[in-house]
Amino acid sequence: MTADQLRNKYLEFFKSKRHRVLDSDSLVPKDDPTVLFTPAGMNQFKKEFLGFNSGFKRATTSQRCLRTDDLDKVGKTAVHHTCFEMLGNFSFGDYFKKEAISWAWEFLTQELRIPKDLLWVSVYQDDDESYDIWKDVIRIPERKIIKLGDKDNFWPAEAKTKGPNGPCGPCSEIFFDFGKDVGCGEVACDPACSCGRFAEIWNLVFTQLNRKESGLLEPLPNKNIDTGMGLERLAAVMQGKHSNFETDLFAPIVKEIMSGSQRIRISEDRALVYAIADHIRAVVFCIYDGVLPSNESRGYIVRKIIRKSVLHLRALGIKQPFLNKLVPVVALVMKESYPELTGRQEDIAQIVLSEEKNFISTLETSESLFKEKFAKQSDAEVIGKLAFTLHDTYGIPLDLTKDWLDKHNLKFSQQAFDKELEEQKNRSKLQSSMKGDVFALKDLDYGTKETKFLGYEDFQTKAKIVKILKSGVEAKKISKGEEAQIVMERSVFYAESGGQEGDKGVLVKGKNIFEVTDTAKIGKIILHIGRVKVGVFKKSDLVSAKIDGERRLAIARNHTATHILQSALRKVLGVHVKQQGSLVAEDRLRFDFTHFKGLDKEELNRVEELVNDNILDNHELQKKEMAVAQARKSGALAFFGEKYEGKVRVVSIGEVSKEFCGGTHLDSTGQIGFFKIVREGSVAQGVRRIEAVTGKEAYKVVKQEEEVISEAASVLNTAEDKVIPELQKKLARIKELEKQLNSVKADTLKSSVDNCINNAENINGINLVVTVAPDANSVRKSVDLIKEKAGSNTIVYCSTANSLDMQIFSAVGITPDLVLKGVDASELIKGIASELGGSGGGRKDFAQAGGKSPEKSESALQKFRNLIRSLKIG
Repeated sequence: MTADQLRNKYLEFFKSKRHRVLDSDSLVPKDDPTVLFTPAGMNQFKKEFLGFNSGFKRATTSQRCLRTDDLDKVGKTAVHHTCFEMLGNFSFGDYFKKEAISWAWEFLTQELRIPKDLLWVSVYQDDDESYDIWKDVIRIPERKIIKLGDKDNFWPAEAKTKGPNGPCGPCSEIFFDFGKDVGCGEVACDPACSCGRFAEIWNLVFTQLNRKESGLLEPLPNKNIDTGMGLERLAAVMQGKHSNFETDLFAPIVKEIMSGSQRIRISEDRALVYAIADHIRAVVFCIYDGVLPSNESRGYIVRKIIRKSVLHLRALGIKQPFLNKLVPVVALVMKESYPELTGRQEDIAQIVLSEEKNFISTLETSESLFKEKFAKQSDAEVIGKLAFTLHDTYGIPLDLTKDWLDKHNLKFSQQAFDKELEEQKNRSKLQSSMKGDVFALKDLDYGTKETKFLGYEDFQTKAKIVKILKSGVEAKKISKGEEAQIVMERSVFYAESGGQEGDKGVLVKGKNIFEVTDTAKIGKIILHIGRVKVGVFKKSDLVSAKIDGERRLAIARNHTATHILQSALRKVLGVHVKQQGSLVAEDRLRFDFTHFKGLDKEELNRVEELVNDNILDNHELQKKEMAVAQARKSGALAFFGEKYEGKVRVVSIGEVSKEFCGGTHLDSTGQIGFFKIVREGSVAQGVRRIEAVTGKEAYKVVKQEEEVISEAASVLNTAEDKVIPELQKKLARIKELEKQLNSVKADTLKSSVDNCINNAENINGINLVVTVAPDANSVRKSVDLIKEKAGSNTIVYCSTANSLDMQIFSAVGITPDLVLKGVDASELIKGIASELGGSGGGRKDFAQAGGKSPEKSESALQKFRNLIRSLKIG
């Protein structure tokens, strides 16, 4: 049975048990700061577990998850993964243990026809209820029911003693027995043994308790079910494989990796091949969900996984970029569940390729990096810490660093390296584990299940206040000057969402005024955030709610323009362009999109022209609600980071654009007025950003540009249309004058060389020539000319004269005979660089330094003389 069949079979089974089948959530948890990535199926249901009514009491999903706690184990075991799918069924105060256990058993033994004698179960040591259900209802032999403690059969693990606070409860796990020939071979072997004979395939969590601050456990009023079964592990069982990596979810990826090198032997290189196969899935789905490689937060994890994969590939003899070639294979394997991957595989592959190239380049130029980091270092502990920085920040393998250190006789502290590594692991665990309480959401009772939004058609309405919150706590009333959040039964205020800023406005009751400075949303509740400007407001007050209409229209101009901009970009650059993020504000818009190089002037002009053409064509906008499937079928574009359920709003602009969008828009494109791009640049690997303005703001930008041209024309004493030719003429004249000046400087330098040599000081049997020059370029030329003229036994020291910008530049030149005797210009310049307030370096025959203390030039020169006196000439 294929993994696709198993996934479908599972979801259909629980659909028949009256569960709502929901799409997988993104790997980036929305409104959940407790985790970096989605680690389990239950994360998207935190509100429901806390009692929020979303319209269903039962749900089932196949959730893509990512965990990095066991990154170093991936590939070495048959079951560890970073990215995996978790099949789950959930009950929010509906059914409980008996149904959860019975249905799990029914699915495995009747739907999948797994022989009952190959299944074992575990229960929490104090959970007699679950034990009795397995024994008396399911009729499993007691010898196949084992009792485990807080670490193995309580969720979260050891929560009773260690926390976190919040909902928790006992677990019951179902295990598959691979048989006596697998594992330790002991007669007493059971699922508590870690020999590999037993594979945990399903975990049933019975959330029935609430842990308080003191560690006190109280029964929850509503008992919940949260189950999780790894699709990869289930596929291995059903396909008769001992390792997840031998299933149809991984086999094509493994085969492609094997084909990349003639020297790979699966028996010897299995762990590396399997790790790469796992890691590319994690990378693909992270980028699919909008997490791009970077040095921060989630992006750092993606970058780390890519670099780890590149190192594995190099160990297999694959030195060139290869990981990107696996992206289409992953897209093919996951096609049934994630058909959109096929359309995005080129974008994702390009991002991976770019990251591979950069890292390979870093590895190949590591010599210069080592010199830079370890220069002047002799302390083994400091070197150990720096080696970790190279490993952690640049991805340089420790072995490569140690080889270089050995060649240069530098001592390395493994203990210092390990200490830094351990601290980094602890930081990562803190980031990826739950912070604080199990569920960060607190008071979910906002006085209403949903705020009815009327703002698409109206700018003003009357509504009743159903709740007032001050600092997150309910208040009976608020008075002048007090800040609060107000919830109403209905509202015209658009809450910040999808990149569009929230509305501002006022709530008025007679002479009482509450100024709304922002609007936010939690679930389906709209929060009006602000302060009382005049008077008093109480719960149940009837108020007149009115948004700032001019501001709303300005935002709508930018939002509608953003849709047209995406269409223009796809037309000019190609259909690979997809939205990666946006900001729609009152005074500007920002649009992030996939593209792999900067736009040239011609492309930017064409995009801007297309947008303005569509504005002038005055296309009518249509906004319709439709089912998600219907919207996708109609060709509407969806934003990568959003999860869509049930019905969606589709905004169409003539034949130009059609997108999923819940934001506020104009009625026709002509209302935008004018569109002007003000900036284009890079945001991340493979992602560009355009910033633009519309309407009055665009007019302001054009006027400012006109003023600049007008002022330039006035300064140049020419007409505005002749500014460019006049500038070109003056620049040509400046170049000619600079050329003449440089020629004069060169002649002056040449004529002064003999004089400089004749005035040389003799120190320690060496001729020291000291001179000054007007600028850095002249300093370098002076040193070269004097060295050449002097021929031998000469050291030249030249510096700039004291300057107004408090900078000094100096250089040292050594004639070839002295270099052969061991005199080193770079060592001499380093000896005085700190005196000049800077740093320096270079070659043995020439070195230079810059500093910020020109007033110390005399003391630096004296120190330089002393350095020459101390030279021991070979």
